[in-house]
Amino acid sequence: MITLTLWQLALAFTPVAITLAILLRWSYGIGHALYALGRMLVQLLAIGYVLAWIFGADNGQLILVVLAIMLCASVWISVGTVPAHRGALLLAAFGAISIGGGLTLLLVTQLVLQVDPWYLPRYTVPLAGMVFANAMTAVSLAAERLYAELGHGDAWPQARLKAYQAAMIPVTNSLLAVGLVSLPGMMTGQILSGVSPLVASRYQIMVMCMIFASAGISTALFLTFCRGRVMTETTPAAAQ
Repeated sequence: MITLTLWQLALAFTPVAITLAILLRWSYGIGHALYALGRMLVQLLAIGYVLAWIFGADNGQLILVVLAIMLCASVWISVGTVPAHRGALLLAAFGAISIGGGLTLLLVTQLVLQVDPWYLPRYTVPLAGMVFANAMTAVSLAAERLYAELGHGDAWPQARLKAYQAAMIPVTNSLLAVGLVSLPGMMTGQILSGVSPLVASRYQIMVMCMIFASAGISTALFLTFCRGRVMTETTPAAAQ
């Protein structure tokens, strides 16, 4: 594996500087872009140190705390698309993501990969991030579309179906594009680190199955759990 020095990493910002120059030349303003780049830099450097500490600690209880924080953050963000209804949907989102994402993560780490010890950080934490992030995105899309369709006067079964279909569009598109349009991050990272492309492809297949399942199961559970709350908030005609 090629180890990046700070100087080599700095060179990667050359095209970034060109992009900023274009924005400045076209009078678009670069304040927001600089803020985003700065946050990216700080966050990734910080998480690098945090993960190095977590991996070195080799503590199952610590991993459970990390997973709990990731879960709670994903739940809170997932209902951010409908801020007026966030309080009413939090419990449904928590149950959906914790069950759909948690069971998928458990199956992959304990039955597919059979990690030893069960909490092996370098597998459990990154995979949990993928599972919870995709479940979060799917639930978020479903929540927004559900209220939009009910607001348009759709009955519950139609609104639920449209919400579920909308939530699954990103993950379905990623399944269609993988290997043709893009090489996903995990597969690319493994190849760059020297892993055989054949082995990397197997891992990526596992990841794609994991992502599809966590999104699909979590969204279905969310739409099931939230029905009672949503029906009390919408008009009787839309909630039938």
